[in-house]
Amino acid sequence: MQTPAFVHLRVHTEYSISDSIVRVDSLVQAALADQQPAVAITDLSNLFGWIKFYKAARAKGIKPLLGADVWLTNEAERDRPFRLLLLARNAKGYLRLCDLLSRAWLTNEYRGRAEMLTRWFDEPNDGLILLSGAQAGDVGQSLLAGNAESAARLARAWSARFPQAYYLEVQRIGSRDAETQTREAAALAVQLGLPLVATHPVQFLAPGEFRAHEARVCIAEGEILANPRRSRKFTEEQYFQSQADMAKRFADLPEALANSVEIARRCSVPMTLGKPSLPQFPTPEGVTLDEFLRIQ
Repeated sequence: MQTPAFVHLRVHTEYSISDSIVRVDSLVQAALADQQPAVAITDLSNLFGWIKFYKAARAKGIKPLLGADVWLTNEAERDRPFRLLLLARNAKGYLRLCDLLSRAWLTNEYRGRAEMLTRWFDEPNDGLILLSGAQAGDVGQSLLAGNAESAARLARAWSARFPQAYYLEVQRIGSRDAETQTREAAALAVQLGLPLVATHPVQFLAPGEFRAHEARVCIAEGEILANPRRSRKFTEEQYFQSQADMAKRFADLPEALANSVEIARRCSVPMTLGKPSLPQFPTPEGVTLDEFLRIQ
């Protein structure tokens, strides 16, 4: 296999039921065809596809990477939440990600979104890597608003919470905001000495699948595909890009591509499958677990 130039770190699959038509097996085949040594699934606020993906990727010699595209509560304007990308580096990071997602769904759901709170990340984040969320993140939104001071303050805070594990994320998906944020984030990375990483949000695998993807989105949102006034959140370029395609898109930022490969190297979540692992449940002294369950 050739030396990799890029690894996809931001992919929604069929388990992001509102905005993706990417099937897990087809994703693995796409990565294999492009000789990508690893690929991530980062579904929206869930890890439901992980076991299926883990088995499919390992069967083809592809390193499976696990993460989640998550909502972050905007304290100033609740109806305009931010987005971040969390990736598990190891088993400890996987458990931490499970805890954060569970807490979001159980304690901070808002309008159907499982939102995380910034203060939750003041707790130890060992085992996780954080990507800034590009134009959808709090740093990216500050950059787009022309508030470089706020963006720098936020980026420093996130970097302190995730030492050596925070990356400013850039994308080129055919939208003006994405290009503006990429330019400003690259400058911020130099200013603060933070690493930059290129991602490409994958919602479908081939260019010709955009209309099918839009139909999926319309079904989820109760919209009509032919409505010229409906909100369009995605672009035709959000398909599975090859390494060569990404190298062309970020020819001016080769370090951002290299960091996608470096992150893939840093992440490894081992799983033991086929062996039930039940939690330790305390029971009263002299009472077995079976007896206690019968009493309850």
